Amino acid sequence: MKNILITGCSSGLGREAAIALANRGHFVYATTHTKEQANKLNILNRKWHLPLYSFKLDVTSQNDRKKVDIINIDVLINNAAIGDSGSVCEIDVNKYRSVFETNVFCTIELTQRVLNNMINKKEGRIIFLSSLSGKSPIPFLSPYCATKFALEAIGESLNKELQVLKDIHIPVILIEPGAYATGFNEKNISKQFPLMHIKSYFKNYVKKLQLKQYAYFKLIESTNINSIIKEYIEAVEDENPKERYLAPSIQSKYIKLKITLSKLIYS
Repeated sequence: MKNILITGCSSGLGREAAIALANRGHFVYATTHTKEQANKLNILNRKWHLPLYSFKLDVTSQNDRKKVDIINIDVLINNAAIGDSGSVCEIDVNKYRSVFETNVFCTIELTQRVLNNMINKKEGRIIFLSSLSGKSPIPFLSPYCATKFALEAIGESLNKELQVLKDIHIPVILIEPGAYATGFNEKNISKQFPLMHIKSYFKNYVKKLQLKQYAYFKLIESTNINSIIKEYIEAVEDENPKERYLAPSIQSKYIKLKITLSKLIYS
């Protein structure tokens, strides 16, 4: 049994991963953005009787991040994330700042606090939720994609840095989900269009862009999340973990092929 803290468990993959890991006997701190979300999860767990406890941990709150200082955490899963959308040529830069604040900067700050205890006890495991879009960007979703590109670099760098410390065993792992039908992608896509309807270089193309982007995700999104939840479990439990865990396999293979072809074409 491991003590696992997961951020962003109010819904989606974080919530399902927390339940799955608790079902396997791990004690899971399933943290949420608000107290109401945490209370709802705790009430549900009165029926499930799982080794799971939920509390508010807004990663952007310094006071909330301090809560991890008194918890014995074996595995940290940085799952919380937000997104936004729009064209790079006109989107408000503050939207980039907001997404980076949650997905990158505050995630680093939380990780540093947890690492302090892990390094003292000489073991632990850090997991970052990246994305396949952190390897192959999607037009008009760059605020989100850019943060996942950043986590790719941060996770890989941290993994190699911790290997320098003698007698310390803290692997750093990246989980790279593809597109799943959780509603997250559609919510992000919708954020760009109110501005585009009013004033945008793309004003005359709004309807076409809406149809294309929603159709794209409807086509590729997987409705079965079991494949990615399996990757969460393996990332936590594998004795010799891989640096990256990817799913669904068909999407990850497509991205690998796309990247390979791009290198061949432009080399």
